[in-house]
Amino acid sequence: MLSNASKKLLYHQEVFSFLIIMAALILPERSFSQIAKGQSKFIGNVIGAYIPSNFAKYWDQVTPENAGKWGNVGVSENPAKWDWTPLDSIYDYALSHHFPFKFHNLVWGNQQPTWIAGLPPEKQKKMVELWISEAGRKFPKAAMVDVVNEPIQHPPAYKNAIGGDGKTGWDWVVWSYEEARKAFPNSKLLLNEYNILRSRDMTEKYISIIDILKKRHLIDGIGCQGHFMERVNADTIASNLRLLAATCLPIYISEYDVNEENSAKQLEIYKQQFPLFWNDPTVKGITLWGYIQGTMWRPEGYLVRKDGSERPALKWMQEYVASHPVK
Repeated sequence: MLSNASKKLLYHQEVFSFLIIMAALILPERSFSQIAKGQSKFIGNVIGAYIPSNFAKYWDQVTPENAGKWGNVGVSENPAKWDWTPLDSIYDYALSHHFPFKFHNLVWGNQQPTWIAGLPPEKQKKMVELWISEAGRKFPKAAMVDVVNEPIQHPPAYKNAIGGDGKTGWDWVVWSYEEARKAFPNSKLLLNEYNILRSRDMTEKYISIIDILKKRHLIDGIGCQGHFMERVNADTIASNLRLLAATCLPIYISEYDVNEENSAKQLEIYKQQFPLFWNDPTVKGITLWGYIQGTMWRPEGYLVRKDGSERPALKWMQEYVASHPVK
């Protein structure tokens, strides 16, 4: 038979359990203020045609999706008519929230002004110089800059005007970084390319360019795009990350998405791949390439539905980062 003291203790335990159950039922789900807030690396995203009202709820780094590409700014051969307005608003938003802003991008074979290919080489070079210097003048607080985007896959039409292959095989890339270093003296200069983490051959070719820039003290970090990795084995990703880490340069996962219609499959891929980036000390930041349904380049990569509800992968990511802090 229980004593009065035991009965009293049992009563209090039952009351406490009841309160815990009721709290779970009536309290809102855990509220997050940026997934990576307080961590040593960021989890950012792109801003496209508009600034989402819930951007700062999840992300703490900003990359313009298209507004910083020369083809969008350089609407005319006359620099006085260049349209910086969309990019200005994204830059201002990033600075006002104290989020690192990455300028994307300076030199690329795609989304360039239509008029550049028709100019003589000497005029092409002058216009590229002007584009880089004007970008640096307007966005001096850019934390990072994608100087050359996809040098292996998409060299620009004006490649020969700015050095061509030359002695290094990549003189046009070297020239671009020399100009960018002058224009963005306080920014980290990055290289950006896709199909790196999924292919050892591509990784090794990428490293050969990185080494050329590194010897000249022109590069500060390595960008690895995360598109088309839904079927890539985690061991392959980890192996290529190790190769890149041997350069002793910080790595940035620059354009990550998991284009999977099935939410359970998307979640499983995130569980396999995201920890490789988050827990690797050489990876200093992860930037996703969109997150809202109906607004993404890869349409099934969204993490937030049109009605504002979160897909399981996003819920898992928030919990994972909260329980695996990196300092």
